[in-house]
Amino acid sequence: MDYLKVKKLKEGDPSIKLLNADNSPLIISFLYQQFKEKNTLELSKDDLESNLSNYLYYLKTQEGIEYPRQPAEYLEDWTNSEYLRSRYSTNDVIYYELTHHTEKALYWVKNLIETRKFVGTESRLLTIINTLKELAYKNTNNPTERLNELKKQKQEIELEIEKAEAGITDPLTDTQIRERYSDICKTLDDMLTDFKEIEHNFRLLDMETRKKLIQKDIQKGEILDEVVSTEDDIRNSDQGKSLEAFWNLLQSQEQLDELDKLIEMTLTIQQIQEVKQQSFTLEDMVIKLSRAGVKVQKVNHSLAEQLSRFLDNRTYLENKRIMDILSDIKSIAFEIKDTPPTEANFLEISSKAEIEMVMNRSLWTPKTMTNLRKEEIVLGSPDDSDALILYNQFSVDKRELEGRIQELLETHSQISLRKIIETHPVKKGIDEILAYIEIASNDKKAVINEDLSEIMIISNTISQKRFWIQMPQIIFCRS
Repeated sequence: MDYLKVKKLKEGDPSIKLLNADNSPLIISFLYQQFKEKNTLELSKDDLESNLSNYLYYLKTQEGIEYPRQPAEYLEDWTNSEYLRSRYSTNDVIYYELTHHTEKALYWVKNLIETRKFVGTESRLLTIINTLKELAYKNTNNPTERLNELKKQKQEIELEIEKAEAGITDPLTDTQIRERYSDICKTLDDMLTDFKEIEHNFRLLDMETRKKLIQKDIQKGEILDEVVSTEDDIRNSDQGKSLEAFWNLLQSQEQLDELDKLIEMTLTIQQIQEVKQQSFTLEDMVIKLSRAGVKVQKVNHSLAEQLSRFLDNRTYLENKRIMDILSDIKSIAFEIKDTPPTEANFLEISSKAEIEMVMNRSLWTPKTMTNLRKEEIVLGSPDDSDALILYNQFSVDKRELEGRIQELLETHSQISLRKIIETHPVKKGIDEILAYIEIASNDKKAVINEDLSEIMIISNTISQKRFWIQMPQIIFCRS
């Protein structure tokens, strides 16, 4: 570690500033209770202010510790210090979430305070061995080594099958179960912290782009080349490729169904029931990972929107400048039309002039005449129209659709709209699809992934038509 880098980190890193703050016990304890203990990603300003007011009152009356400022002032300071990030929702409500700097600080303090009952070593060693086997045997140039390993795995699987058929079980010990469950929860916490860092990296790119967009002398080509190159570097990096593979895996309905089944089976184990109250991360694993991935995508979409606005504004300004130059040329030409320049060569063109001959022009094409005919208007009669159409209207019951969603979420941690339609086919056409979209738009737990499209087959029993539509993927998550 370089001395100057460590010194700069101590002076400017928000994580270290949080640990060195005068009221760091208040900040760390309160934020950990509100976000980590409650497994909450974001809270509204009103809720956070109210909870902070109650917490300050508790410290004053129970612990004798007094903080004189108002809760809103503390939240504003914490946001300016990059401990919290605020955003406006569609209905103009302010929401707060932890920054990745605060996530790191809370994670580190938690590990310092909490004393683990045991430090598991067996499961991690087995993980290392299995990973080494995967690296070694899947990348070896010797097919014999690969074949021998596969035969060995086959023999082990056949032996396990024989034991199962004979009713012989070989379960893990209580220590092994608790150790593996602890490793899973810790890995999940690490992944969520890593997602915060990935989101922070995209936010930095977005901020740098915004700074460059306000510079008047920067060219479109320069900023586009730099931003696109940076995005390509991120996407083609090991981190970007791993994130893309992770997201594709998480969006697979087959993988999600298997994951739900594994989680459900794991949580029924008696030893897990005894320790799972210490951590609620496994139950909401898929939902949390999905929301973390969507937040990264939203930041990336924000960057694309900024570039789009920049290009539109620059194009408008350039066209306006061209029209101003042409107008100036016309004004000058009109002023000197009676006193033209005396020099013969008053204007030079570096390139060759393009000559367009008259015969090169296309022939004149006569306009097509539109023939209008006058029809006699006949007065209508009430008997000519079928009034039964007015009584055959149908409506979509959103409560019924919401009931279908909740019914499927009882057995799945999350379910896609395509899976819902496969279970409950659409019978009222596009109106029923629009009702599902409205439900997802009003549901904070639902995820609308615009980067992934799905094709669905729907039907309308009234019109007796059946057709397919293509729309963004919609995923409903369990609360």
